[in-house]
Amino acid sequence: MSSNANNRVVVTGLGTVSPLGLDLASNWEALITGKSGAADITLFDASRHVTKFAAEVKNFDPAAFINRKEARRMDRFAQFAVAASQQAVKNAGLVIDDSNRNDIGVLIGSGAGGLTSIQDQIVNMLQNGADRVNPFLATMMIADSASGQASILLGAKGPNFCITSACSSSADAIGIAYETIKRGDTKAIIAGGAEATINGIGVAAFNACKALSERNDSPQSASRPFDKQRDGFVMAEGAAALVLEDLEFARARGATILAEVAGYGASADAFHMTAPADNGEGAARAMQIALRKSGWQPQEVQYINAHGTSTPLNDKNETTAIKAVFGQHAYRLAVSSTKSMTGHLLGGAGAIEAAICVLILQYGIIPPTINLKDPDPECDLDYVPNTARKASVNKILSNSFGFGGHNSVLALMRYV
Repeated sequence: MSSNANNRVVVTGLGTVSPLGLDLASNWEALITGKSGAADITLFDASRHVTKFAAEVKNFDPAAFINRKEARRMDRFAQFAVAASQQAVKNAGLVIDDSNRNDIGVLIGSGAGGLTSIQDQIVNMLQNGADRVNPFLATMMIADSASGQASILLGAKGPNFCITSACSSSADAIGIAYETIKRGDTKAIIAGGAEATINGIGVAAFNACKALSERNDSPQSASRPFDKQRDGFVMAEGAAALVLEDLEFARARGATILAEVAGYGASADAFHMTAPADNGEGAARAMQIALRKSGWQPQEVQYINAHGTSTPLNDKNETTAIKAVFGQHAYRLAVSSTKSMTGHLLGGAGAIEAAICVLILQYGIIPPTINLKDPDPECDLDYVPNTARKASVNKILSNSFGFGGHNSVLALMRYV
């Protein structure tokens, strides 16, 4: 493909594995009915932890996607990534073969990689000796094992790497995939993110920095973005993948086009490792960059899928940032946080939220922000509280922000 900065990039396939379901249909049904995926932790004994609940992926059998021998050589996050990638490729009707495999890449973001494998093998080493460590640990723990395993199993030989930018990881993976296709370096990329950090050290780490909700008596109401009583996010796990293609490549193979990626903005706060910049300055710049690169005027945007973590600082600062970018139009926008239902997939969050945005463009239904019962006066926008809303939506921003001061925004639109 020749270099052409004006290549249009479209979405042709989606795949999701989340606390709300193991496929796209079950996820969407849960989202529009306002179902929470949070419950008491079952993946390990959390009785000695401050937070004892999370949003786990339930009833996941990797053997449905990967043979058992290969599955045993993957961390749970990579198993999720492979499952979501296979679903997305099937959903896109994309056949990867010798005629195109060199032009199809895989970019899967992850914040923590194989954290469970690392934890388990440290315990194993301390109890049984260094010579008993799993010989596959080196490839199970690295964050790029998800993109590598998906590439191997799909036979995709184009660009293949991992993006790690904390909770912005998978939004950045989609954004970089978009720009790679747009400039003509490849024809298609399976892009997304995966995370599986619901383990002893993962929950303890986020408890230690006071990021998690401690609402143990009511897990399903714990994620309450923009609510005055919010006390932290609900950790979640899972993966999502989108098939992004050059428009002409998609047309030539007769693909069904679900949406178009119109822009991508990224910025840094350069402020603090865990706290957002004052007044959401970095987040505002990322939204402005995405708007500029998409060629949109602020008043054209109809919906924002908020980062909306349910933490005191994020929700207030994100609201301020939206108002700084959109002015009075901010009050005419619909804004919702689907993390109120999925929980926070960390490095996988941006991808599942981008997939949700594509479904909103398709079906004309905006999922709600559930558990919004006592609105914070400093969070005064239309957050689609508690009940899904029918709406004709053509242009969307999807916000993702991460520890380290990362801000990443995707601009998605109805394909015409």
